[in-house]
Amino acid sequence: MALKQDIITLADGKPRCGWVSDDPLYLPYHDDEWGRPHRDPQALFELLILEGCQAGLSWITVLRKRAHYRKVYDGFDPARIARYTPRKLERLLADPGIVRNRSKVDASVTNARAWLALAEREDPVAFLWSFVGGSPRINRPRSLKQVPAQTPQSEAMSKALLKLGFRFVGPTICYAFMQATGMVDDHVVGCSCIEP
Repeated sequence: MALKQDIITLADGKPRCGWVSDDPLYLPYHDDEWGRPHRDPQALFELLILEGCQAGLSWITVLRKRAHYRKVYDGFDPARIARYTPRKLERLLADPGIVRNRSKVDASVTNARAWLALAEREDPVAFLWSFVGGSPRINRPRSLKQVPAQTPQSEAMSKALLKLGFRFVGPTICYAFMQATGMVDDHVVGCSCIEP
């Protein structure tokens, strides 16, 4: 399998990171979300759940299902998800609009409960951002090969979340979460999303 180009130029003429495509969902995700700091608790919770759902799949698969996830997961309200009944879980598992994996669906409830328990102790936003010292880590890889799958920070986040009872939060998932939420900015040198 050939490696992706580090930078690609699509129909609009803008150079972008080589992992993006001209998919109408992928372009705005890459340009406006990925690598941009998110500090809204519900947005962080949503991305934590979705990154766990991505395990073993491509991100575009989950991105294409995100709007439906928002509908059937009650806008990613952790208080509502924490109260999901076995009947609700069975309806979710029968819904082709989401990733129908029992472990991942069950983990969404477990993670909602863990999120609420964390929120009783401390601010989840500050807790998650603490793994990068509270500020975005701006990396400027020169190639996609230089973008790691995990880092010591994502390993530390993973260990802490697992200790709190979260699931589907391994170090690779945590690093993807850090990229998605802008805790880490891994836009490749030459990408038009890099601020001058």
